[in-house]
Amino acid sequence: MKKFCFLFLLLIPAAIAVSQEALVSQTEQYYDFLALQGKVERPTLNYRTLSDSIWNIEPGVTHIWQENNLGKTHRFFNVIDTRIYGPELFMSVNTAAPYGQNDGALWQGKGFNSSLTAGVRFEAYGIEATFKPQISFSQNLSFDYMKPNYSGANYTDKAEMYGYYGVSSIDAPQRFGDEPFFTFDWGDSEIRYSWKTLTVGFGTQPIWLGPAQINPIIHSNNAASYPKLDIGLRKQSIDFLGIHWGDIETRAWWGYLSESDYFDNDSSNDHNLITGFSIAYGVPFLPGLTIGLNRIMLSKWDNMDASDIFTLLWPFMDTGAGSDESDQRASIVLDYLLPAAGLNIYLEWGRNDFSPSLDYVLRYPFHTAGYTIGIKKSLNISDRFKGEILLEVTSLECSQDYDRLISWSSTFYAHHIITQGHTNRGQWLGAGIGTGGNSQYIGFKLYYPKGYGQIFFQRRNPDLDYTMFIDSKAYPEDFKNNIFVAERNIRLLLDFGISGLYYITENLSVFGQFVFEDEHNPLYNGKSNGDSTHRFNCSFSARVKYSF
Repeated sequence: MKKFCFLFLLLIPAAIAVSQEALVSQTEQYYDFLALQGKVERPTLNYRTLSDSIWNIEPGVTHIWQENNLGKTHRFFNVIDTRIYGPELFMSVNTAAPYGQNDGALWQGKGFNSSLTAGVRFEAYGIEATFKPQISFSQNLSFDYMKPNYSGANYTDKAEMYGYYGVSSIDAPQRFGDEPFFTFDWGDSEIRYSWKTLTVGFGTQPIWLGPAQINPIIHSNNAASYPKLDIGLRKQSIDFLGIHWGDIETRAWWGYLSESDYFDNDSSNDHNLITGFSIAYGVPFLPGLTIGLNRIMLSKWDNMDASDIFTLLWPFMDTGAGSDESDQRASIVLDYLLPAAGLNIYLEWGRNDFSPSLDYVLRYPFHTAGYTIGIKKSLNISDRFKGEILLEVTSLECSQDYDRLISWSSTFYAHHIITQGHTNRGQWLGAGIGTGGNSQYIGFKLYYPKGYGQIFFQRRNPDLDYTMFIDSKAYPEDFKNNIFVAERNIRLLLDFGISGLYYITENLSVFGQFVFEDEHNPLYNGKSNGDSTHRFNCSFSARVKYSF
């Protein structure tokens, strides 16, 4: 009888205060808010997936959501750590045009959209197994969009009808066909083995690179997931001779990208290889300061060889990839977290073209450059109310040498040989605002014990590179004389939003958001007197989540 009782007790799970959270979920954002106040430590420096986002609130630490279930790990047999995700249901309605980003495989087109995700994670003896797929639906109603910049038999019934309007080497459909559709995506699923901080895994968990909160330049969870193999070191403290030399984090990965169903009729180029490398260092003499480097390369899958897999380790790519056969991007990261001041300042500065030498870089380092810069500040209003202000600015416009020195057109997420550009299954791998544009976002979030309320404003120019190329191609003489006929057609989106999260019980939460969008010149069709045409879109979204 005693043995039976002992075995029964082993089966009863013990909850421990360790949580692993999906990228940019409301819970992960709250944990990062706690890090801003110095209540928890960030588990990563630069490279982040669900498996790396391991948050731990130490016993005795008080915080405003401590009565809510922020995700618990349950331990069975004192060996197997188990985490249940969801279920989580998301729904949105866009009245006039697509709206939404950083939502994985979901395409939030006009009409009704929905996604459902749930999963489970097991961890024991260094083995981590996560199963967390996403099923999504898009009503995909018709709306007016720009004439695609594709023609010919290779694009018939695909990009010729639905494709991108700018540079004709990007797989970014403006609409995914003309029918409602379902999508299944493996999402945050993977199997992994870790020994101390050394880790190797295979799966489809999306990657978030850098400190950006909305628009990371190189990689985000904006697109559908893809199969990948990765290896590296999680955040590791460097201690030697009794001295702390800082923290280091590294990761390399190789993935299998796919073309959307609405690009071309050539089945031989449906897949590309993505090779990535990330390294970050936490500076010991300035606690909270992280510097990092991200670099990725896209190559044709069928032409893959050793040079495509390992050339990222060579700084100037003057070997196999030096002929520009591959699509390269790199970024430098600076992230300074000052919990004593409740302040986080960050920068990601990137380039999208190869450089054959250091001299080439020094002569004009701004060639194809883009950046995201941001400031996040916590406000201690009272014991029951805490505030957070976020300001983030992103620019991905073409550099001035394209305006004045280079005769061909390009844009940040395009490449003339890897014709799908920086996308996977038709959505941007990097910043969700897309190529060639800019974004300015400011938001205020007020936390209280049962949830939060938020207001925000965002201004976006979707693709200013396209506007510039209208002038240079359609009006070459005027363009040479600095007369910009198309400047009156510049497209602008102004978004005014309000959202809120509420915990009905400690385990059940609901989220709602309303965004009013004023789109100026939606078809790049400004009036002759310089005034804009307008399209008004209302976006309603809701999320229901249960946490075990």
